[in-house]
Amino acid sequence: MAGAGSRSSLRGAPCSLLLTLVVFSFVCEACKKVIFNTPSKLEADKMVGRVNLQECLMSADLIQASDPDFRVLGDGSVYTASAVVLSDEKRSFTIRLSDTRKRTQKEIPVFLEHQKKVLRKRHTRDTVLRRSKRRWAPIPCSMQENSLGPFPLFLQQVQSDAAQNYTIFYSISGRGVDQEPLNLFFIDKDTGNLYCTKPVDREEYDVFDLIAYATTADGYSADLPLPLPIRVEDENDNHPIFTEQIYNFEVPESSRLGTTVGVVCATDRDEPDTMHTRLKYSILEQTPRSPGLFSMHPTSGAITIVSQYLDREVVDKYKLILKVQDMDGQFFGLMTTSTCLITVTDSNDNAPTFLQNVYAVSVEENTYNVEILRLPIQDKDLVKSTNWRANFTILKGNENGHFKITTDEKTNEGVLCIVKPLNYEETPQVVLEIGVSNEAPFTRDVSLRTTMNKAVVTVQVKDQDEGPECSPAAQYIRIKENSAKGTSTNGYRAYDPETKSSSGLRYKKLHDPEEWITIDENSGSVRTSKVLDREAATPRKDLYNVTVVAIDKDGRSCTGTLVVNIEDVNDNAPEMLHGDVVICTPNMQYTDISAFDPDEPIHGAPFEFNLANPSAEISRIWTLSRVNDTAARLSYNKNAALDVYNIPITVRDREGQSATKTLTVNLCACTHPSQCVRTLRTAGVSLGKWAILAILLGIALLFSVLLTLVCGIVGARKKGFPEDLAQQNLIISNTEAPGDDKVCSANGFATQTVNNANHAFCGTMGSGVKNGGLETIEMVKGGHHTLESGRSHHHTLDSCRGAHLEMENSRHTYSEWHNFTQPHLREDSIRGHTG
Repeated sequence: MAGAGSRSSLRGAPCSLLLTLVVFSFVCEACKKVIFNTPSKLEADKMVGRVNLQECLMSADLIQASDPDFRVLGDGSVYTASAVVLSDEKRSFTIRLSDTRKRTQKEIPVFLEHQKKVLRKRHTRDTVLRRSKRRWAPIPCSMQENSLGPFPLFLQQVQSDAAQNYTIFYSISGRGVDQEPLNLFFIDKDTGNLYCTKPVDREEYDVFDLIAYATTADGYSADLPLPLPIRVEDENDNHPIFTEQIYNFEVPESSRLGTTVGVVCATDRDEPDTMHTRLKYSILEQTPRSPGLFSMHPTSGAITIVSQYLDREVVDKYKLILKVQDMDGQFFGLMTTSTCLITVTDSNDNAPTFLQNVYAVSVEENTYNVEILRLPIQDKDLVKSTNWRANFTILKGNENGHFKITTDEKTNEGVLCIVKPLNYEETPQVVLEIGVSNEAPFTRDVSLRTTMNKAVVTVQVKDQDEGPECSPAAQYIRIKENSAKGTSTNGYRAYDPETKSSSGLRYKKLHDPEEWITIDENSGSVRTSKVLDREAATPRKDLYNVTVVAIDKDGRSCTGTLVVNIEDVNDNAPEMLHGDVVICTPNMQYTDISAFDPDEPIHGAPFEFNLANPSAEISRIWTLSRVNDTAARLSYNKNAALDVYNIPITVRDREGQSATKTLTVNLCACTHPSQCVRTLRTAGVSLGKWAILAILLGIALLFSVLLTLVCGIVGARKKGFPEDLAQQNLIISNTEAPGDDKVCSANGFATQTVNNANHAFCGTMGSGVKNGGLETIEMVKGGHHTLESGRSHHHTLDSCRGAHLEMENSRHTYSEWHNFTQPHLREDSIRGHTG
């Protein structure tokens, strides 16, 4: 007990009392030095004082004293670790507080001061009190719980050494006296006898820390307050109690020996670490009784499997009566029972088996998507579980994929279906080997595992009277184009699947798009009904399909396709795509021309371009050079006169097939080909000034007539000629992107080319371009425009010949244009020649 808590000073006490623990403590501010006033001699395990550790370092988790003779508890109490004698007046040490997590540390210095004190004398005589035996000290004291009395029950006597010289009165305080439970203890103030007034339950109060006081009649404290602990001795008055009244555990039936099913636990309120709380577990009873499957560890309460006969299919639930007893299970110990219910869960320890291992079934040929057999099985595992559900597999006999087997989820049967027709003539009988297993894997040991259960199913295929068979469905023949009409070749051939013969079958043609062939009714051979032109087909076809039907004598039939491969021959010469060309000088130095061949590429490009028997003037002015496989470049001499030139050009394919075409080139001074009006004079004819004047007058007259006609038509809301008709401009169409083979002029201007015969084209065309279906090539700087063919809805006009003109809202036929312009042009021409 700390000296700071003493009830009075030591006035007048005998000197011998200095050997008693007298401690005074003075606590400074937090972590400041602490001074304890102590006697010169301190016994072991005695409290020196208390230090407020919380105010210094609240989070300290390590407390150490620098002096090994002292130890410090967590509440700040300082005790002697061994007997200490203070030879000097002062002794000091340090208390170290550490927070290991935050790595902080603080120190509290502690000083022990020895002060000699002389007790005040209570009488006038100078006598020194001497004691023969020390009585005022903590006395070990205990009492039995649930004591039967008689009450008040004497516990012990407390006496002070000062009673030898003074009249001492004794008193006590603490829990059981002036704290709950009140009035449980009292002390005879004269004799110091300590009594208990009623029985005590140790489980409620295991120790009472009383404090005894010894005072004189005038209130003088002859001794320091005396700690007086009273320990309540335990009695085995509490039964051990299971934590649950009923335990529920589950264990798989495939569990091995020693598998823990579950652990039970019990508690006992009696004093720990005594025989009263040393518990022992056991199994009192098992239902069903045989065989004994479970064992219980006596101290841990673990229930384990001790037998291999755990089979859910035999017993799926077990009931155990458990017992726990204290006093280490001795017969006089207190006991309690509990119930444990163990459910055995299912494992896949039973393989599925077929009810029979051989089956026979028949099916008609050509039947498919029908169920032909059900295969029931037996499985003892839990119904509807993965251990029970069956998986069927066709192990052998289904190499061609004619069969499929599935599982009926309700009945767990195997359902065998035919999914691909069988042919009796090819396969009259099929033998299937079918195996069955579970969805869940088998759980037994390898030594006990059985092989997959199997069944053999023999499928007999019934013959049917079938019609002819067109096999293969598509049959190919080859005919060279340009073959003579009536050319014969092999045709389509069907057969009777039962006789494997084609005799007795008749053939008819169901569909022939171009009516190119005829088919022999009896043999199926074919003849050409016209000369086949590969390039004439629209669209062009390399493969030509004819649908054929084969009919037997009973009217049954099958349908097939005769594929005619039309072999190409080199029957087409390359065709130059250009007719008229305008070259604007001096910016355009050349123009590019192209050709295409409707034959196969093997008979087409690369093309060879040459001047065909040119005149001396043409040879001097014009030259041809190669651009690529399908195009050539036509260049002119810088000294060439502005004129219209007719240049014959020969184009030859790789096999020598050639054609010659005259290209009209207008060498004109312009910035764009559309600005150039073709000169009307022919080569070798010169016009005089009067002829030129007549031409100009004719043109003026033409303009006036056209203006009158247009105004009249507009006033009468009739169709009229377009405004750009007088200028004879080509309308540019670029609705399609240029192809890969377009050739652009490098002189900075586009070259416009007008075909004399049909349509306006420009650019370099590949060999794959087809006649009548030319693409529009976009006009770019240094390149070309190719106008849409006459089939499109774009405006087309031959600027040199006054060809057919089509507008969005008004159309003029060639005859209308010709009837209007020719008389005027003829008159002007005559006047010009006359002039």
